[in-house]
Amino acid sequence: MAYWPDAPMHTQLHFRLSRFYFIYYFFVGAFVPYWGLYLKSEQFSPADIGILMSLFQISRIFAPNFWGWLADHTGKRAQWIKLTAFLGLCGFTAVFWAHGFFWLFFVMAALSLFTSSTLPLAESLTLAHLATTNGHYSRIRMWGSLGFIVAAVVLGFLIDFAGIQSLLWFLLIVQMALFALSFDLPDPSVAPHTHDDYSIWQLIRQPNVIALLIACALMVTAHGVLYNFYSIYLSDHGYSKSVIGLLWALGVVCEIAIFMAMPKIMLRYSLKTILLVSLALAVLRFGMIGMAVDNVLLLLLAQTLHAATFGSFHAASVEVIARFFNGRHQAKGQAIYNSVAYGIGGTLGGVAGGYALQYLGGQQTFMLAAIFPLLGLLVVALGLKLSAQPQQASLFG
Repeated sequence: MAYWPDAPMHTQLHFRLSRFYFIYYFFVGAFVPYWGLYLKSEQFSPADIGILMSLFQISRIFAPNFWGWLADHTGKRAQWIKLTAFLGLCGFTAVFWAHGFFWLFFVMAALSLFTSSTLPLAESLTLAHLATTNGHYSRIRMWGSLGFIVAAVVLGFLIDFAGIQSLLWFLLIVQMALFALSFDLPDPSVAPHTHDDYSIWQLIRQPNVIALLIACALMVTAHGVLYNFYSIYLSDHGYSKSVIGLLWALGVVCEIAIFMAMPKIMLRYSLKTILLVSLALAVLRFGMIGMAVDNVLLLLLAQTLHAATFGSFHAASVEVIARFFNGRHQAKGQAIYNSVAYGIGGTLGGVAGGYALQYLGGQQTFMLAAIFPLLGLLVVALGLKLSAQPQQASLFG
C-alpha cells in the first residue's frame, strides 16, 4: 500500500481508499472476535450478549438508509462519512463509563447508529470512484481483510497478556485513526446510469433484487451466530484468546485469496453459480463448526471455507447489486443491501443465536445455523435469474 506524492491521481485515490478500508476493518477485526468476550467478562448471559451485539445489526436496518438518502440527495458522500466517523468516536468513549445492561444497551444503541452507516457510505463512495477509474474493488477491499487479520491476531495476544480491558483502549485508538483518515476521502463524480429514471421502489420490487436480498439475509443470519458467539463458543471449549485470534485470521487470509482470484472466477463462472456454491459450502461450514469443535483440523478446514461463505458470496452479491443500484441510487442501494442482509439477517442470527446458545448449547446452535444458507440456496436456485455476462464492466476485473 505504498504511496508516492507524484503518483497518478487514480493511484493516490486508490491508496486513500485502501488505507481507509484497512483501518475500518482493523476496528472490525478487534471488535467482532473479542467484544462478546468483553461482554462475558462483564457477567452478561448469552441471551443478553445476543441482544447487545444485535444492536449493531438492528441499527443497520434503519440508519444506513437515512445516511444513504442524504448522500445521494446532497452528492456529498465524504462529508457524511466524516460525520458518522466523528459521532462513532464520541459514542465509543461512553463505553468506558457504561456498566450494567441498561447503560450499555443505551450506549451501544447510540454508537451503532453511526458506526453501522460508515461502511455503506464508504462502499458507495468507492464504487462511484471505481466507475470512473481503472481500479478494481477486490484490490481495495483486500486491504480491509488485511486490517482484520492484523487486529484479530494482535488483539488475541494482547488480551492474553494484558487482559480483556485492554480491548477498550485499543478500539478507542482505532476509532480516532478512522476519523482522522475520513478527511482524506474525496467525493466522486457520479456517472449517469440507465436506472436513474427509475424510483428506488421500482428497483427494489424487481424479482431478482428481492431474491438476492432474501438470500443475503439468510446467509448473514448464520454469520450473525458466528460473529457474535464463535469466540465465546471456542473459549468455553478451552481455546486461548491467541488461538481464537489465529482462527479468525485464517478465515480472513482465505477471504483475501478469493478476492484476488475473483476476476478469473467471474470470467469462468456465472454470478448465480458463484452464489450457489458459496451457500452450499456455508451449509458444510456451519455443520462442521457445530459437530467438530474439539477437532482442531476440522475447525481449521471450516475456517478456510470463509473464502466462500463470505468472500466469494460478498463479491458476487456486490456485483449483482451494482447492476441494479447505480448512478443517483448508488448510496441508497448499498444502504438497502446492508439493511436487509446485515441488518435483518444479522439481528435474527444474533438474537436467536443468543437464546439458542443459552438453552441448547453451542454445538446445536451452530448446526441449526446451517439451515439458513440451505434456505438461501433454494431461494437463489429458484428465484434469481441473471444473464451469464455482466451488463457493465465488472468491479472485480
